[in-house]
Amino acid sequence: MGQVIFVMWRESVEALLVVGILHAWLSRTPEAAGGKRWLWGGVVLGLLLAALLALGIYTAEELLLDYQDAFQTAMMLVAAALIAQMVLWMRAHGRTLKNELEYGLSEQAAHSNWWGVTVLAALAIAREGSEAVVFLYGTMVSAPADQLPLMGLAAVGGLLLAVATFWVLQLGGKVLNWRVFFRITEIMLLLLAAALVVTGLEKMQAMEWLAPLVDGVWDSSWLLSDMSPVGGVVAALTGYRSQPSLTTVLGFAAYWVVIVWLLRRGSRRDAARHVPQPTRA
Repeated sequence: MGQVIFVMWRESVEALLVVGILHAWLSRTPEAAGGKRWLWGGVVLGLLLAALLALGIYTAEELLLDYQDAFQTAMMLVAAALIAQMVLWMRAHGRTLKNELEYGLSEQAAHSNWWGVTVLAALAIAREGSEAVVFLYGTMVSAPADQLPLMGLAAVGGLLLAVATFWVLQLGGKVLNWRVFFRITEIMLLLLAAALVVTGLEKMQAMEWLAPLVDGVWDSSWLLSDMSPVGGVVAALTGYRSQPSLTTVLGFAAYWVVIVWLLRRGSRRDAARHVPQPTRA
């Protein structure tokens, strides 16, 4: 449940951020006021594209009934990859996102090409929406049927929480600002992606695609069982297992090695872009 709320919250805040930047620029630029209806048209188009993706996933699952476990496992791993990619993308573009969007809008306004505004908004909404759709599918397929209505409510709750969070962030503050928000939530997202990777690895072992190598490398259930209410939440949000197989441990470790390497590579690139260039005499 917490996974659904968190991802819907984070994805929705990102979408609201992009739409908010576009709307603010159009509002303060008199000659661009006519672009607002194209902006909202892009929002609607983005939602439709995300809905089409959801329909496509549902249709694919129905067509692949004999391979349902394999399909669901693949979707979990795809969801994990999308979450990690989202964090890396925001790290690379977060600082310049506002300038990039406003520059794109200036170019469209100069040529009265408001289709560009529609495309910008549609891509932003479709991107965040598609990530949410893939993640929700990957989470819900492993949930009991009686919890699905509650997960639907959790998704709505995450959306409402995102609206409230966006409003607070727009007000600004020393405790909660955009930088703090993205730093905290990116850690939580990477932990969540790790949980999906662990679940995917366990499903592959259950299907005998992977050998466990060693069952129960350790037993920390005396400290925190992943079958307990608190342990279950920790497991769902971080990938913790009290009695993991060696394959699961190795996969979990490999995930973090790759993530740390990608983050460091991104930091080096970012630092290189911001190194002051020597001035010519």
